[in-house]
Amino acid sequence: MNDLNILYVFYHGDPVLIGVFLILLVLSIATWAIAATKGISLFDTRRANRRFLQGFWNAASPRGLREVVSSGRGPLAEMARDGWHAAETYPGRHDLSPKGEQRLDDHMIRMIRQSMDRQQLRMQAGQTLLASVGSLAPFIGLFGTVWGIHNALIELSILESVSMDLVAGPLGEALVATAAGLAAAIPAVAFYNVFNRFNRLMQQDFEAFAHDLHAFLMHSDHAPGAAGRQTDSPPLPASDTRPAAEGA
Repeated sequence: MNDLNILYVFYHGDPVLIGVFLILLVLSIATWAIAATKGISLFDTRRANRRFLQGFWNAASPRGLREVVSSGRGPLAEMARDGWHAAETYPGRHDLSPKGEQRLDDHMIRMIRQSMDRQQLRMQAGQTLLASVGSLAPFIGLFGTVWGIHNALIELSILESVSMDLVAGPLGEALVATAAGLAAAIPAVAFYNVFNRFNRLMQQDFEAFAHDLHAFLMHSDHAPGAAGRQTDSPPLPASDTRPAAEGA
């Protein structure tokens, strides 16, 4: 073999080295697929959150606000629906005694916190695989290199005469495994850091909105049940009872 051709591994390589390259190929494809999917999803999430917040804070009436919460998309809309559902379905909503208000306050904090935790888990989907690829792919490639060099040296040891052409081919193909491992790992690490940064920023938005949502549901005149206001509409469903496709 006069030139280094990666296809030589698949034509003449042993099953172990072929398996290493196939594993790295699958990991690389999975990395780019997750990156593309999450990139589109995060873009839609930011846009949906902006639209929901604009409609939520600009609603002119309780009915309009309820429609915004019911039809909104994105993690913040899911949190608002969960909080709204908790406020509408809490049995002691109209208990205005200090103990009743304290129990309602604790209930709302707990429900909003649980909703926020669910949204954060959804935002982190796929990052475990990116972290795994980033940490394991270089070692998988290194294993392929060591295995390829080992086999190449065994084959060369049985030859009576060894030339540079015979040495460079097998060893070069084995070293490509390390480069393939790095080629799979570097994008995975880069994407993980980008998405992790985005999730930290989103967590700050979740925390801020959770605080504002709690205050709104406890004290606003537009909140469900405020000032003894009743509604004939059924309670809004919680986010975890809605179809998954409606989440951002």
